[in-house]
Amino acid sequence: MWFYFFQRIVLAVAIIVIAVTLLFLMIHAVPGDPAAILLGPRATPEMKAQLHQQMGLDKPLVVQIAIFYGGLLQGNLGYDVFSQRPVADIVFEQLPYTVELILVSISWAVAVAVPLGCYSAMRRNSLIDQMVGVVTVATIAIPSFVKAVYALLIFAVTLRWLPAIGAGNSFWDELIHLILPGFAMGFGWVGYISRLVRASMLEVMGENHIRMARSFGISEWRIVARYALPLAILPTVTILGIGIASLLSSAVFIEVVFARPGIGALIVDAVNTRNYPIVMGTVLVTTFLVVVATTLSDLVAAALDPRTRENL
Repeated sequence: MWFYFFQRIVLAVAIIVIAVTLLFLMIHAVPGDPAAILLGPRATPEMKAQLHQQMGLDKPLVVQIAIFYGGLLQGNLGYDVFSQRPVADIVFEQLPYTVELILVSISWAVAVAVPLGCYSAMRRNSLIDQMVGVVTVATIAIPSFVKAVYALLIFAVTLRWLPAIGAGNSFWDELIHLILPGFAMGFGWVGYISRLVRASMLEVMGENHIRMARSFGISEWRIVARYALPLAILPTVTILGIGIASLLSSAVFIEVVFARPGIGALIVDAVNTRNYPIVMGTVLVTTFLVVVATTLSDLVAAALDPRTRENL
């Protein structure tokens, strides 16, 4: 297990380095002079040259990457071009809003999807199973930003049950403001996780130890909860780590639609203004979150099923 853990850590570091380097190259390939965008049309060539020097854009690309990684090793993500504040302070001010949105979205999706998938597996090919299958596939097919817009129009504009924009000021106010965006982000994962749990449950329910449990007269729900679900949940645990990346990308649209603060909205503003330090800082943090989530999911799966370690 320790060797497996070491392998995952080395792989995680390699992924972060490759992702950040590729992003650095892609940002500099985007057309447009960041100095001209930041300073406006009245900027003189001297002002642009000074800003280029301040941002380090006057140096070769290889030198810029080396300077960035040198600062990163010292815990320095750079400074915001506009406010001259440390990028780390700005990013970590917005990060909690995105993290709580992701946690709320995935938590309610798992809480609904796992029992739904188990029930569909127990009632295989029944009318309820077929209805659940149609509904879950529909939830997967509809994009998250479409669900966000319709949820906003129905529950905030038409019915006026929930607030439309913002993140709230107090604890309960923040929870209320999380309902609509959390619903929009997690709705598709209800269908995805329930289908995955159903398929895994059908496979596990045909194994010998399940038949033996039935022969002892154990109730079906107890067999599912105690003997089948711990094995059937393994693919779901693995896919949840990958799902963090999908939720982070969905957060960009959700935070813009609901005018919420967070990493997604910060990235959009930084890209539009060519604020390179903010873009690099936000993507570095989000890449780190994705790598940590996938690594943790793999470690949990390896702890639950040693066969995953033997396949390395």
